[in-house]
Amino acid sequence: MVTKPKFVFKLLLPVLLLFFFCEYLIYYVVLIQCHWPSLDSINEEPNIAVGDGGEVRVMLLADTHLLGSRRGHWFDKLRREWQMHRTFQTAITLHRPDIVFVLGDVFDEGLSCSDAEFNAYVHRFHSLFQVPTGTQIFVVVGNHDIGFHYGISPYLQERFSQAFNAPSVRLLSIAGNHFVLINSMAMEGDGCFLCRPAELQVNKIASRLQCTKGVGKCRKGMALKQYSRPILLQHFPMYRESDAECNEPDEAPEDEKANKFRERWECLSRESS
Repeated sequence: MVTKPKFVFKLLLPVLLLFFFCEYLIYYVVLIQCHWPSLDSINEEPNIAVGDGGEVRVMLLADTHLLGSRRGHWFDKLRREWQMHRTFQTAITLHRPDIVFVLGDVFDEGLSCSDAEFNAYVHRFHSLFQVPTGTQIFVVVGNHDIGFHYGISPYLQERFSQAFNAPSVRLLSIAGNHFVLINSMAMEGDGCFLCRPAELQVNKIASRLQCTKGVGKCRKGMALKQYSRPILLQHFPMYRESDAECNEPDEAPEDEKANKFRERWECLSRESS
């Protein structure tokens, strides 16, 4: 006769194993099947020699929308954040990227939360998306973090910028690769407190790249170490009418690809692009 403790153990063991597999092990099973793409000789940047450390492994993350105190149920928040945490940490463990770029909408209520809530937000972000020594992480602002263009105040912009060291425009040169990080909402082109400085900074970066390439005027200390085509990173995509021209493994469903984009909402304006 099976004793009660043994019966309970036999009953609980499969449940515990199933829970462990579904909440932890499954992420390794899935993500170990992913591999870094090989450099394509056709699209390879000719000015960067791979032997000189030019191969940089980059992970892109966007629209995490960490829930705040007003929207969403606590259990929904718990499930979302656990799944994002395990997916991210498993990918970091298995694939060891050199750089992680978070492309905006880090928070769901960043534009309306108090300072105390914002500080808690920042703490949760760093807890969920912690990276090991040797991996750099950079954050770009999104509209849910500080608002759309006409809803942004200098205070909201500065609060996010200071928390993540994320100015409206930033040039990062890593192993010969030039990454240009841009605040999409600062590309409205109306000369406001946000747009004018961002436009000046974009023009300054363009001049430095042209100088490095050997084009135009070049003042002392202006040139970068070497030229390579810049890689633009921002929350909004560049102007396009829709996703109809996008044919990727993670493309939108066919019935959504034809939906027209609204300039300055789902993409940059034609003029800014």
